[in-house]
Amino acid sequence: MFDLILPLLLTFVSLWGLRQKEDVYSHFLAGAEDGIRTLFGIAPSLILLLTAVGMMRESGGFDLLSNLFAPVLGFFKIPAETAPLLLIRPFSGSAALAVGTELMVTHGVDSLIGKTAAVMLGSTETTFYAISVYFGATGVKKTRYAIPAALTADAVGFFTAALTARFLA
Repeated sequence: MFDLILPLLLTFVSLWGLRQKEDVYSHFLAGAEDGIRTLFGIAPSLILLLTAVGMMRESGGFDLLSNLFAPVLGFFKIPAETAPLLLIRPFSGSAALAVGTELMVTHGVDSLIGKTAAVMLGSTETTFYAISVYFGATGVKKTRYAIPAALTADAVGFFTAALTARFLA
């Protein structure tokens, strides 16, 4: 059924355009041109962001930061093993998913660590990725309070995820 959604949607839009006597093809081309312009506008931000995440992961920077944050996480009853997830989630969703999968494979999906990682993945955002894409696409240069507010929301999400997983475990 899901395989038919896109072809049916394209057919419906084409038939609707014919009925309304619109040039659907030129509208499609204009949309594709806008998409290409948006892609070229946000590509430098994305390349920089993904390169920085890769460098931090490969250099051991995330491991170093994880060890530094372990006492703070322990104070808030957040499993210290989730520190790499907390650090990488604001930057990269796919890297965070890989870290979460590794935590679940190592500690088990039904463990407190596995449950905490799963809730953290579902309740937080890839903050820097989203800001670079959305602000880059709209041409916003000064983020002002967006980054501190988003990182605060991430921190609340991480803390609440750990609390929820502990409460429901």
